[in-house]
Amino acid sequence: MDDLEKAILISFDESGAVNSALKEQAIAFIRQIKESPSICCVCMEKLCFSKLVQVQFWSLQCLHEVIRLKYSSMTSEEKSFIRKSVFSMACCEPVHANDVNSVRILDSPPFIKNKLAQVVVALIYFEYPLIWPSVFVDFLPNLSKGPVVIDMFCRILNALDDELISMDYPRSGDEVVVSGRIKDAMRAQCVPQIVGAWYDIVLMYRNSDPELCSSVLSSMRRYISWIDIGLVANDAFTQLLFELMLVDGLLDQIRAAAAGVVLAVVSKRMDFKSKLALLQSLQIRRVFGLVARDGDSELVSSVASLLTGYATEVLECSKRLSSEDGKGVSIELLNEVLPSVFYVIQNCEVDAALSIVQFLSVYVGTMRSISALTETQLFHVGQILEVIRGQIQFGPMYRHNLDVLDNIGREEEDRMVEFRKDLFVLLRSIARVAPDLTHVFIRNSLASAVSSSEDRNAEEVEASLSLFYALGESLSDDVMKSGSGVMGELVPMLLSTTFPCHSNRLVALVYLDTITRYIKFVSENTQYIPIALHAFLDERGVHHPNVNVSRRASYLFMRVVKLLKAKLVPYIEMILQSLQDIVAQFTRTGSASKELSGSEDGSHIFEAIGLLIGTEDVPLEKQSEYLSALLTPLCQQVEVALLNAKSQNPEQSAVQIENIQQIIMAINALSKGFSERLVTASRPEIGLMFKKTLDILLQILVVFPTVEPLRCKVTSFIHRMVDTLGASVFPYLPKALGELLPESEPKELVGFLVLLNQLICKFGTLVRDILEEVYPAIASRALSILPRSEMESGPGSCAEEIRELQELQRIFFTFLHVIATHELSSVFLCPQGIGCFNMMMQLLLDACCNHKDILIRKACVQIFIRLIKDWCAGPYGEEKVPGFRSFITETFAMRCCLYSVLDKSFEFRDANTVSSIL
Repeated sequence: MDDLEKAILISFDESGAVNSALKEQAIAFIRQIKESPSICCVCMEKLCFSKLVQVQFWSLQCLHEVIRLKYSSMTSEEKSFIRKSVFSMACCEPVHANDVNSVRILDSPPFIKNKLAQVVVALIYFEYPLIWPSVFVDFLPNLSKGPVVIDMFCRILNALDDELISMDYPRSGDEVVVSGRIKDAMRAQCVPQIVGAWYDIVLMYRNSDPELCSSVLSSMRRYISWIDIGLVANDAFTQLLFELMLVDGLLDQIRAAAAGVVLAVVSKRMDFKSKLALLQSLQIRRVFGLVARDGDSELVSSVASLLTGYATEVLECSKRLSSEDGKGVSIELLNEVLPSVFYVIQNCEVDAALSIVQFLSVYVGTMRSISALTETQLFHVGQILEVIRGQIQFGPMYRHNLDVLDNIGREEEDRMVEFRKDLFVLLRSIARVAPDLTHVFIRNSLASAVSSSEDRNAEEVEASLSLFYALGESLSDDVMKSGSGVMGELVPMLLSTTFPCHSNRLVALVYLDTITRYIKFVSENTQYIPIALHAFLDERGVHHPNVNVSRRASYLFMRVVKLLKAKLVPYIEMILQSLQDIVAQFTRTGSASKELSGSEDGSHIFEAIGLLIGTEDVPLEKQSEYLSALLTPLCQQVEVALLNAKSQNPEQSAVQIENIQQIIMAINALSKGFSERLVTASRPEIGLMFKKTLDILLQILVVFPTVEPLRCKVTSFIHRMVDTLGASVFPYLPKALGELLPESEPKELVGFLVLLNQLICKFGTLVRDILEEVYPAIASRALSILPRSEMESGPGSCAEEIRELQELQRIFFTFLHVIATHELSSVFLCPQGIGCFNMMMQLLLDACCNHKDILIRKACVQIFIRLIKDWCAGPYGEEKVPGFRSFITETFAMRCCLYSVLDKSFEFRDANTVSSIL
């Protein structure tokens, strides 16, 4: 073993036993050898005499790189030497005629032979057909040497397809040109001989070496799309392929490969009249029985793909051919193959399921222009509905995982959600072309689910409910409301049903979702309101033992209340009584849980109650009674927690903080049902109750001044009270803003600015005094936090901190824009804030000229435009802001209106950019 071989072995070592310095030294040595002018000779020598596969691989890899990168600079002698050498290796001949001791590369592992094939293809890229026109013709006689050379020939053909011909991979323009050149030359010179060789090899070796035949057929499949189809689609070859598929005793591998070749023939692009004749001649019915074998075998999967491809092509012929004969033959062939397609997707574990669904979608799509479906078409549509129901069912083996929603259950649910999308699109297409059939099918499915026993699979019930839910997307509002057809039967059946498997999480969830989807029917048919309410309020809904279901039920119940609000007034007492324990449980000390976070955190039940009792249809006395019954105990809990805060240990304090958060969320949600007009104009007594609540909740900021979650929750409640109480919230704002005014944290400052923006947008100049009070501190803190230069993530920077600063910058510019555009620009000039004035002007100017976000540039330009109107109204009058006019004319106009527009970053084709100019 020489130094080069040792270096190659060291460089390939992945065991960790080799010293890293030694490995680097070996790699450097190899790199130096690669740059040697005689590298091709070195590689050939190693390939001829070294039995080390690492050395063989390195040598072939090195040759491949030399050919691809340095071919144009090589001498003709070097090219000839490489060509003859690699061709000899590929044909199992010694590189040098008298070298009887040379290594046979074709005895090496498959990855070495694949790399040799790549080297041959690299030569073909540059040399075929002009320099090396005989490469394929010369290879064919060598196939008589037996399987080892035949296998190598297949690898070369496969590599040629992978590297150059196949359009499954992105190709450069040059590669497309070379691909066309090679295919044209092969068609003219050697394709018939290659096809003949394929036929002879398969015929000769089908019993003795089925794996070799499989390789040949797999290579052949790749080439059918661009060779003369008559070379394969003839009596002899077609008969051989079907014999391979149909004869028992052969390995599934060769039978599946034969099916792959027939699929390639079926998928060949050609004139549709010729295609139909070809499809008819195949007599595909001969393979229908193969799909009844072992459902997950390689053969069944390949035959399933063949049948799907065949059905797709037949369907395409029926769409493209205008003659009656052509359409008749197409429909006949389609009707013949469809039962097998249905059987495959219903009974076999195959990879073709998605392509079958796509085919069925196209098939149903062809029926849209038909006024009345034939009996056969209706039968097929019914079969497709059965397919959909079967395919959307979860596997029983996942039942427990899905119910507890562990990692396995979560993955399976996500997979099924994605898989169902196409199936539900197909369902809706069927509902459009055969509505009556679809509705009856779903009714029967539901009826079957209703009568099923608990130990009968919950998956069938869930699938039936999911079908009914998905159907709703294709129904008009009129059908939903009127319940015409079977809808008038289905919705009442749904509302009054308690399924034996209702404890199952998936069944309970889809049941509630389905009721919510069809609630418009209940709205129009009010006699079903009590039944619908019970479905949400009993153990099927908010009282379901599974917390995920009960949370979802709370959210959906809130949506139902929004729609039925006025019609639910007679049922308020019953609803509140049913929800009494749920309300108490939500705000019980220590009941807060991380599981109750997110968009369905359980607080929606309070929003639903607020919507119910917040309407003027409820008498004032009752409304006050209901609201007091809810707010009083909640506020008392907060007051007790605040009194006990100092005497509690950290663990008790954490529990109390979580509980207070829950209470604030509940009150916040409850208040959403009360309008500003109701609490300030028509029923101020209700407004007074919310004011008292606000006063109590503001104490939280005093007792827990540094607890960010509580500050966020209180801020959110203040937002809500601004909308609910209107101007009557003003007496509470100084205290609230004083306690909320943050020190320097960007995240808190953002929240405070958002609150100020809401106040300005809602009340305008009425908040001038409040704004003049807080603006100096806010501006000073924002300007001290925000960097002067552009914020970008890079090495050593914290992405989260950068995002927070970018968000603060965006909100701060919005804040300045809101002030300027609401006639409050005088706030910038208040005595306490004048010290920040120059820094603010410079920040705005820099943003106008240089900010990457064109929308921020636009907003800052608008601020200056507004300030110009406010401060420079008279051309010769006294300046409101000394020096501002000259700043605008000399600095702003020059930098923003001239230099920044000339900058490369200014994109005139962008609509936002143009609008910022205008």
